[in-house]
Amino acid sequence: MPLQLLKEKNRAAVQKVTLGATKEEGGTRTHTITIGGDAALPFHHFEGEIPHRPVVAMEVQDIEPDWPDALKKCFVDVMKEPGRWAEKCVKEYGADLIYLKLDGADPEGANRSVEDCVAAVKEVLQAVGVPLIVVGCGDAEKDKEVLEAVAEAAAGENLLLGNAEQDNYKSLTAACLVHKHNIIARSPLDINICKQLNILITEMNMPPNRIVIDPSIGSLGYGIEYAYSIMERTRLGALQGDKMLSMPVLCTVGYEAWRTKEAVAPVSDFPGWGDTEERGILWEAVTATALLQAGAHLLLMRHPKAVALVKENIEKLMVSNAY
Repeated sequence: MPLQLLKEKNRAAVQKVTLGATKEEGGTRTHTITIGGDAALPFHHFEGEIPHRPVVAMEVQDIEPDWPDALKKCFVDVMKEPGRWAEKCVKEYGADLIYLKLDGADPEGANRSVEDCVAAVKEVLQAVGVPLIVVGCGDAEKDKEVLEAVAEAAAGENLLLGNAEQDNYKSLTAACLVHKHNIIARSPLDINICKQLNILITEMNMPPNRIVIDPSIGSLGYGIEYAYSIMERTRLGALQGDKMLSMPVLCTVGYEAWRTKEAVAPVSDFPGWGDTEERGILWEAVTATALLQAGAHLLLMRHPKAVALVKENIEKLMVSNAY
């Protein structure tokens, strides 16, 4: 007698969010990407429909970042030109989307002007045809100026813009509503704040199917267990019909993985840990694959070899066997 699997019956599904807009839709993208729609726990194809595979966005910055050499050498010829950097990520490394971080806007850093930041976004939009994610530098006052200008300059492109947080969500939500973009709702690994932020954003008439959750994950060895539990509870809430937890989830994998000691410490300091570059790649890849199992829909990554490993894993997980 064949094995009989117990199947959960879910009442609801994760919202679908579509990123990007083609020429026919008022944008310039060659195609759009839809995330979410899952009616079951991650990759439980036997319990419900999982219509869209998780996708990978590769990170590009508007200024040359202070990254470890293992990362820099992959982009050394293009790091001063965001457009060429994005093009390399898509054409050579297979990025599904581009994640443009406007770190150059930081008043404590390069303090680039609003106009320069908008120019970087336009440069990337012209260089690639994939959908685009754009976030600010983390300074609330400067990000307000920059992201409002970016939203207006890229009207019609259906960007994913961030980050909206509990203390400064109103201006970005308004800009996304006016110029028809999607929004990243970022919360500090707290499911109650996550839900409350989504409520606040939707109360401004932002449709739930234009919101993506960023739960502020941790990397392998640095809080990933807690991040996993928050994401798991979010997915369970969505499947049980909680509309304010039903948005797709984004994870900042590259940023978190490459700031750990284990990913960057030289072999001379820790000879038993093995090659530094290989270690960093695996730290990012394992962080990403763990978060896929927790329910990630959109992974923001850095190293092309880690991206390749994770995309291979996604393709295997998306094969629905007959049960």
